[in-house]
Amino acid sequence: MTDHRTGTREEWLAARLELLEAEKALTRRGDELARQRQELPWVQIDKAYRFETDEGTATLADLFDGRSQLIVYHFMFGLDYEAGCRSCSAIADGFDGSVVHLANHDVTLCAVSRAPLAKLQTYKKRMGWSFPWASSSDSDFNFDFQVTHTKEEWQAGAVEYNFRTMDLRPAQFQDSPWLDQIGASVGADWETYRREGPGMSAFVLEDDVVYHTYSAYERGLDGLWGMYQWLDRAPLGRNEPPGFWFHRHDEYGTS
Repeated sequence: MTDHRTGTREEWLAARLELLEAEKALTRRGDELARQRQELPWVQIDKAYRFETDEGTATLADLFDGRSQLIVYHFMFGLDYEAGCRSCSAIADGFDGSVVHLANHDVTLCAVSRAPLAKLQTYKKRMGWSFPWASSSDSDFNFDFQVTHTKEEWQAGAVEYNFRTMDLRPAQFQDSPWLDQIGASVGADWETYRREGPGMSAFVLEDDVVYHTYSAYERGLDGLWGMYQWLDRAPLGRNEPPGFWFHRHDEYGTS
């Protein structure tokens, strides 16, 4: 027998209509936030970043692939990872269905990671993905957009991420099996894992000049998780137990 509140259809409808007003207010607020994002000042990119892609070496302008707008997903796949981050992999499972629609709206979606291109290609084949994915292993790109951190920053406890300074090191002598588990999920330790971070950045190409327009990190990426949008509408919500409740899509039933 459920211990959740129950009621009549009439009581449900009254409560649903009240919730609908709150949902509409949130939608309108989301529209306003989208407008504010578009009004942010554009910052010209002067550094000559280089990437390795399936088509060869590319500049940041090349990643636009002939379009005027570029959205980069900063996928956590470090130089010493054996596999891509599970959280990023769950987000990326939704990319392929969007790529064609974005492309026909003058927007290119591309993932960028620090791992060498061959590693990315192998993992991409394993996951069955087809979206563009570039390696920034020989570039400052990840560092400049604060999704990869140097060993010196880590050791100083002064990692710049999500527009603030953070110390991502475990407390001294802290037993951290949870952090060990996260690191092990990519075949590494916690430091190796978390010297990378997830994020997304948007760019525009105008008169052969690339401008940075927007970036988001941490829960600023929630809207990109397709499964979370469904779970938020499921009866029990996200209902997340401790630890990794989700897996790479080819690992369910194996752990």
